[in-house]
Amino acid sequence: MNRSDTRAEQVLWPLGFGVLVLVLWEVGVRLFGVSPAILPPPSAIFAAILRSGPTLWEDWVQTVVKGALNGLWMGTLAALILAVIIDRFVFLKRGLLPVANFFAALPIVGLAPIMVMWFGFDWHSKAAVVAVMVFFPMLVNMLGGLAAVDMMQRDLMRTYAASHTQTLLKLRGPAALPFLFNGLKIATSLALIGAIVAEYFGSPIRGMGFRISTEMGRLATDMVWAEIVVSAVTGTALYGIVSAIEKRVTFWHPSQRG
Repeated sequence: MNRSDTRAEQVLWPLGFGVLVLVLWEVGVRLFGVSPAILPPPSAIFAAILRSGPTLWEDWVQTVVKGALNGLWMGTLAALILAVIIDRFVFLKRGLLPVANFFAALPIVGLAPIMVMWFGFDWHSKAAVVAVMVFFPMLVNMLGGLAAVDMMQRDLMRTYAASHTQTLLKLRGPAALPFLFNGLKIATSLALIGAIVAEYFGSPIRGMGFRISTEMGRLATDMVWAEIVVSAVTGTALYGIVSAIEKRVTFWHPSQRG
């Protein structure tokens, strides 16, 4: 019973606070006569979402499905493969990690135009930007997870005459799963941000970043905020999906107990 009450409170408190913020926003904008070009009321944003549903959907597919999610799986897969290789050969950790840190520090505003030149104006260049952005957080988290096994557990596997591959699959890989999901939580946010920002530097006539840039130039801020709302809901949903999968997969980990 207490557990159910706790879950209800976890939903109701943020929901109630969010409604309060929206009400204060609506009242404040109307009370002080704020121009819609500066800050539209929530009712205008909601109306823009309703009347522009097909456009928002087309932009969502272009940015999230084609750009963000494709870049996410490509960058994550590349990071996992390289993490396993680096973990196997210690000298690579000394040589590749400093290079990886250097590339991780590259600003997206400098990277995106280059990717557009290389891969064109469609979603491929946005997916490439996302892949680069998520690659390094995933690589660092995965390497940390593979190293998060204490010496006693490794010695136990040696007494069983386990090979490197067996140790990786049965001990170190499972132990790295919480780190993998932590990296994915970070990567989902980065993927969405990267795909939207990359569209500022070249995009076909659809996409969330393209729409925000275009509508802002027309001072149609209600549509800009509509895209922001869709982006925020999408990011929250992706984070929730990763968290739900994490609870299913890493139910044995201490962080999932209680």
